[in-house]
Amino acid sequence: MTDPLTALTDAGVSIWLDDLSRERLTSGSLCGLVADQHVAGVTTNPTIFAKAITGSDTYAEQLGQLAARRVEMSTALREITTFDVRWACDVLRPVYDATDGVDGRVSIEVDPRIAHDTERTIAEAKALWWLVDRPNLFVKIPAAKQGLPAISACLAEGISINVTLIFSLARYVEVIDAFFTGLEQARAHGRDVATISSVASFFVSRVDTEIDSRLDKLGSDKAAALRGQAAIANARLAYQRYEQACATERWQALQQAGARPQRPLWASTGVKDPAYPDTRYVVDLVAPDAVNTMPEATLRAVADHGVIPADSVHGTYEAAQQTLDDLAELGVDYDDVVRVLEEEGVAKFDASWDHLGEQLARTLSTPPATSGR
Repeated sequence: MTDPLTALTDAGVSIWLDDLSRERLTSGSLCGLVADQHVAGVTTNPTIFAKAITGSDTYAEQLGQLAARRVEMSTALREITTFDVRWACDVLRPVYDATDGVDGRVSIEVDPRIAHDTERTIAEAKALWWLVDRPNLFVKIPAAKQGLPAISACLAEGISINVTLIFSLARYVEVIDAFFTGLEQARAHGRDVATISSVASFFVSRVDTEIDSRLDKLGSDKAAALRGQAAIANARLAYQRYEQACATERWQALQQAGARPQRPLWASTGVKDPAYPDTRYVVDLVAPDAVNTMPEATLRAVADHGVIPADSVHGTYEAAQQTLDDLAELGVDYDDVVRVLEEEGVAKFDASWDHLGEQLARTLSTPPATSGR
């Protein structure tokens, strides 16, 4: 029998790892996952780096060097994170080459605290692109309203972008428009659009977490029957929007110029409610040209007992829309849900970045040991 990860890959889903740390790099763990578990990309975020850097002594040598150089905290933070991402890009480079740049990508996020500042986001994305200096990098930009023109501007400059923190179908349509605009501008500037790549990270499990809590407060049988249905329905309808965008004349003109589609990426796919199967945000979102970035625990669960269908998205759009309609009928305000999730998503990454910065500042303020001369 085909193992589940092979079956998932054969179904057209790219498997990415939602984690990175210096320990994972030095131990060969990432190399092993690429070689043995079909991992074809890596995503990171401020929370992942905060956990990695504060929870391991593998950064001690670099931190000591940064302290000796009296590097200020924000510069140190970027030196540490770009070092890890650059290394991961090199690990994934063979995948990037073998897939002609479709996979083998590693993502690093702009400072989330500037998510609502278009010009600073553009400047930071350019700086990260320059600092990492690898063709298989994705710079992550949050899909806040102010981030949309930054996405277009960076793509126009030839910077490959992972658009993150997408919860809303309406915002996803705006993200697709920003992607098209960026490629059109790049083409107008004479850039080869075939070299510019993008994914759109649509968050999944957090939608169930928020909507389930609202359903629980309603306390009715109808509400209970809808628990755990919203996130997958929302993601499936996002895939429908992706297909609709790919059918437009606007996209076809870009495709004829060599452009590649902005693939939908399922993010936040670790199950947060133990009542749900631990593979549901993978096996229920199988469709061609999708990416699923998973925490290692989810990846291992899928490898162990995932049952992978050939396709679990096509043919579901009507039922998915009915799920959202049923939620609305019960008084669950979709627009409010996605607004809260976007605001919380940025705020959580802000908090992780601030916490990590405080920890680094304390470390860097400790005088380094001297040689005694």
